[in-house]
Amino acid sequence: MQDVANGINALGASPIMSEEQNEAEAMVKMCNSVTINLGAFTEPQLEQIATVCAFANKYQKPIVIDPVAVGAVEYRTERCNELLDQIDVSVIRGNAGEVAALADVAWNSKGIDAGEGTGDLEDIAKKLAKKRDCVVVESGKTDIITDGDAVVRIFNETDLFKLHVGSGDMLSSTIGCFCGVEKDPFEAAQTATVIFDVAGELVAKSMKQPLAGSFGPQLIDELHLVDVKTVEKYAQYE
Repeated sequence: MQDVANGINALGASPIMSEEQNEAEAMVKMCNSVTINLGAFTEPQLEQIATVCAFANKYQKPIVIDPVAVGAVEYRTERCNELLDQIDVSVIRGNAGEVAALADVAWNSKGIDAGEGTGDLEDIAKKLAKKRDCVVVESGKTDIITDGDAVVRIFNETDLFKLHVGSGDMLSSTIGCFCGVEKDPFEAAQTATVIFDVAGELVAKSMKQPLAGSFGPQLIDELHLVDVKTVEKYAQYE
């Protein structure tokens, strides 16, 4: 949670975390977007999350969902799908295993790992985007972003994203920041993802050794320092 808050702050956005149902409406009213992270939750927290999302829909604030480890445990999949059945979401950001689980595609997932499967990653992402009428960001060696029809692929990557637990959470919240200032969630997701990927790749290339513990703080630093010219210079996408 601290890495996520620091990453948001480094970008120039304003983070606030909440787990209290009684402040849900006030929080949603004051924000520009809502990012829901399902990394660790209890039943009471799920009630609070559902309340936050209901207010976000009421006040037309975009919602980004990070379905952490969905697919690894059936309970998580069921509860996430129940939430998605109740709300309108702008973006779902997950790895291949998480996206496959929500798209009802067979996949071998374990914990937060992407796992293994034989399906076409782009088709799976498109299937989920159409199922939930939202943008899907499927993280991996190549990040895939789709609205169900158009597909953008981002090739800036580093294995340190996988080694540093929390990188995916930071990306989801970065997407949330951009959804707060860009009305088109497809455009917001593309921009946020390419900026985040470029920042991570630049940090990895600057390191003499691939050290996951050092990567996180330096990624936050780079998110603060990165500018438009740098992104335009190093971004690789189609």
